[in-house]
Amino acid sequence: MFSRLLTPFLLILALLCPPASAAISDAEAMNLSGMQRMLSQRIAKTYLMIGAEVRSEVAIQQLDQSVARFESNFLALSEYAPNADIRAALEQAGNTWQVYRELALSRPSREQSVQLLQLSDQLLAQSEQVVRLIEQHTGSQNARLVNRSGRQRMLSQRIAKLYLAVSWRLPIDGLEVELQKATEEFETAQQELLAAQQNTAQISQALQKVEAQWRFARAGFRLSADSRYVPTVITTTTETLLWQMNELTSAYEQVMQQDS
Repeated sequence: MFSRLLTPFLLILALLCPPASAAISDAEAMNLSGMQRMLSQRIAKTYLMIGAEVRSEVAIQQLDQSVARFESNFLALSEYAPNADIRAALEQAGNTWQVYRELALSRPSREQSVQLLQLSDQLLAQSEQVVRLIEQHTGSQNARLVNRSGRQRMLSQRIAKLYLAVSWRLPIDGLEVELQKATEEFETAQQELLAAQQNTAQISQALQKVEAQWRFARAGFRLSADSRYVPTVITTTTETLLWQMNELTSAYEQVMQQDS
């Protein structure tokens, strides 16, 4: 029932997404492939939000949009794929995506959440491989900044996903350790971006706004250490982080375009 209700809306959203094109540049491919990492985690996050009844109406809309965008990006990247290694990596990700998508669009349950999280991690790893191969192919120094900034988008959604899994008390070992690891990775990358010589004045200002939002999000993590979970606060603050980092990734993409 749940997936049948979503399907017509998904078709409309898919039509609204930018069409796949063979004309995307290396910089655009870096951005889109990095976005796939983020979407692998965002889809799982929204599934858990619906299941745990955390802003579920918002989550349903986010899930629909994320599935449609993953499809659109995948088609664009498949058209772009400049060598056999990238094509093979995309094929692997595509196979996982078919299974993951079907599960993600089913009615959420605690039982299915365990498998869904496993698939989200598998798709993340495969999408990460695609990003690495495209970065190697471009040979651009600035591709690393697009990669790193794009990865922050993913971490914002991974952090939210893991926080929801912990607060919903899913029977998965090591969730708290993975959450701590993700927050540490975000902080390390943030410091690297702040120190990047390629930063324009606009990028530096945007990074400072991210820093302020991140400090606010961290306050919610401290509450969870006392078993006082605030999933609505965390999903809201990480959503802001996502869009801040999305704009920054586009800015770094422009820097990379100028370098080519």
